Parts: sequence; C-alpha cells; structure tokens
Amino acid sequence: MREHFGSRFGFIMAAAGAAVGLGNIWGFPTQAASNGGGAFLIAYLVLVMLLAFPMLVMEVAIGRYGQANPVDSVRKLGRTPLQQAMASLVGYAGMLVPSLVLSFYAIVAGWLLAFLAAAVTRILGWDAATEWLQAFGLGRNIVWTLVFYLLTILVVQAGVRRGIERWSARLMPALFVLFLLLFFYILTQDGAMSGLKHYLVPDFSKVLEPDMLISAMGQAFFSLTIGGCSMLMYGSYLNKNENIPSTAFQVTLLDTGVAFLAGLVILPAMFVAMNNGVTIFAEDGSLLSSDTLVFVVLPALFDTMGPIGLVMALVFFVLMGIAALTSSISMLEVPVSYSIERFKASRPLMTWLLGGALALFSVIICLNFGALFGFVIRLSTQNIQPLVGLGFCVLGGWMWGRAKLFEELVQGSPELASSVFWRIWPWYVRIVCPLLVLLVIGSSW
Repeated sequence: MREHFGSRFGFIMAAAGAAVGLGNIWGFPTQAASNGGGAFLIAYLVLVMLLAFPMLVMEVAIGRYGQANPVDSVRKLGRTPLQQAMASLVGYAGMLVPSLVLSFYAIVAGWLLAFLAAAVTRILGWDAATEWLQAFGLGRNIVWTLVFYLLTILVVQAGVRRGIERWSARLMPALFVLFLLLFFYILTQDGAMSGLKHYLVPDFSKVLEPDMLISAMGQAFFSLTIGGCSMLMYGSYLNKNENIPSTAFQVTLLDTGVAFLAGLVILPAMFVAMNNGVTIFAEDGSLLSSDTLVFVVLPALFDTMGPIGLVMALVFFVLMGIAALTSSISMLEVPVSYSIERFKASRPLMTWLLGGALALFSVIICLNFGALFGFVIRLSTQNIQPLVGLGFCVLGGWMWGRAKLFEELVQGSPELASSVFWRIWPWYVRIVCPLLVLLVIGSSW
C-alpha cells in the first residue's frame, strides 16, 4: 500500500523543504544584490505568482492523480500507447534531474558541513582542525560529501511519515527561527540599514530591464523545483481530500518567505561586512562570486563580532545545513520511490544502493572538479530541467486535458467548481506557462 503524508502540515513542510535550498538562501540574495536589489525583488515576486505557482499546482495535481512514482504518474495521463510512451520519456528525464542535482549539491553541502564543524572546533580552540576544515582540500571535500550523503540516506530510508515528514516538520520551523534570530542581530550592526534600503527600496528604472527580468524568471522557475519531479512525487503522497491550490499556495508562500528572509539577512550582512573593511563589490561595481561571499565574506564578518561571532557563525552554518538537507532528501526520494515500486524492493535497500551510487558519482566529480562540476550544474539546471518543465506543461495542459485537470483540482475542494479563476487556470497553464518556460529555456541557452 502506498504511503501518504499524515497531515497537511507534514506535506507543506516536506514540500517547502524540497523547494527551500541553498539556491533560496544564497542564490536569491546574491542575484538581488547583483540586479538592483528592490527592483529584482519586485520582478521575482511577480514571476513567482505568474509562473512558479501555477506550474506547482499542476505538478502536484499530476502526482496526486497518478498516485505513483513520477514515471508511472505521467504515463497515466496518456490515452494511447504512443502518448504513454512520450509521457514516460518526460518522466524519466524528470527523474534524472534530481539525481544530477544531488551529485553536485551534496558537494556544496559538504563544504557547508565542514564550515559548520569548523565553527565548533574554533570555539573549542582546535586550531589545526579548524584550518583543515576551512581549506578546500580534496580529502576534506570527499569526507564531508560522504557525511552529507549519510545524513540524507538515514532520513529517506525511514520512509515518508517516519523520515521525510517527521524531519521536515522539525527542520523547516527551525530554519525560520534561526533566520529571524540572525536578522534581528544583524540589524543592530553598523551599515545594516544601508543594506536593508538597497534590498527594499526599488529603482523602478531597472524593473523592466531584460537581463534582470530573465534572471528573476529563472530564479522563480528553479525556486520551486519546477521540472525536478520532487513536487510531483510529493503530490503522489497527498490524500485525495486535500485542497491542492491551498496547499500549493502555502508551499509557495513558505518558499518565497525563506528567500525574502534570506535577503533580509544577507544583504544587510554584506553592507555590515563592507563597513568592517571586507570587499564585497569589484571596482566596476559588480558583485564578487557567490562562493567568495559564502565562505569568505560572512566568516570574515563573524570574525569582527568577537566571541558572539563564533556563535553566529555556528548558527548560520546550521541554518545552511538545514536548508541543504531538506532539499536533498526530496532529491534522493525521487529515484528511490521509482525503484521501490518498479522492482518491488525494500526501501532501506534501494535507499542505500542509490544513495551509494550517487555518492560514488559525487566523489568522481570531486576528483575531476574542474571538468565535471560546472558541466553537471549546467546540464541539469539549465538544459534538462527547463525542458522537463515544458514537458509537464504539455502533458498536464494538453495530453491530460483541461477537463480532467480541473476535475482533479475540484476533488478535495468542491468549492472550486464555482470559481471563475480556477476554471480559467487550466487554459493559463496550457498556453501562458509554456510560453514563459520557453523564454527561460531560451535565456539559458
């Protein structure tokens, strides 16, 4: 019998955890800083509602309708053997995305765990251990990548309710609490208000700049893992009596809320660091690389805080680790769910086999970092994922059909049957969303 989430809260926390990741916490603030601050924020919020939210509703609806792994769920949308075969191809491509993403994501998460451990060893005064943990050596990178995989595997092997739902319900609220604590502390520092003004006061002359709009659209598209199968898969664990638009909207709010909170923390922190002599922007006014900002700028900022800085560094990297783990468990769950149903194997066995295989691939990336790391990122996030998102638009909006899509929404929320907005919505995802996705694909290519 297929597992289901035990509560709506559990689903929302798990789905928000899948969406909230390092891209929200660091990618969004750095893009905001690079693209006009408040202007980027406005464009991002608009595009989340125009693009990401409608597609999220559709992916969750497809998953709940299929009640199976991503491949079998989309296959059920086809009416003929040819349509089913085409849908299966989209499903397999979609399953490839989280596996490829996890292979490089775990490496970055391993760096975060190493810096988290370094925050502890620094408090304890273990200088040699701190130096090893903060140096980007091959041995350190491999060790902490494998540690992160171990944490991910232990959660996923426990199943939907005892693993994913239980830990997401604990980790996601903790993420918000830690962010708020960090935000209120940062605001007490000199320079923070300048960063807050840069973030919240828009320059309206930049709102319609093409490059900024494309950047905001891409962030909105990837923010909710559209085309990554995680939301479709979590939808398959959702009970038939749940209100899909309502729960999807809450997930969207949480995901966007974390990105917004991240901006409230990171941009003021950047200006506080500048006030303390840390270089943030290059001479031409461009933002320095995100890697430099994460692993150099904020630790340098924490160093200026005295003893409290040691604690703040620990809090920050705990926060980053939580975001990374809640996303990684959804990535590993996609191939695990498929393998369990297709091969009738036990969850612990498939979790360890697939997790081990992906861990091995990550080690290979570490050993060939210059050649593979950037290539895997581009292949998964810029090439395959947008195409899968477009495929879901075609499958859900055209192959499945407007009537059946609307019928799935009404099941569990009959009041939608009299809603003009939700009657129009299937047409929107059939026509407007594919056009927006094509624009994202075109910008990435």
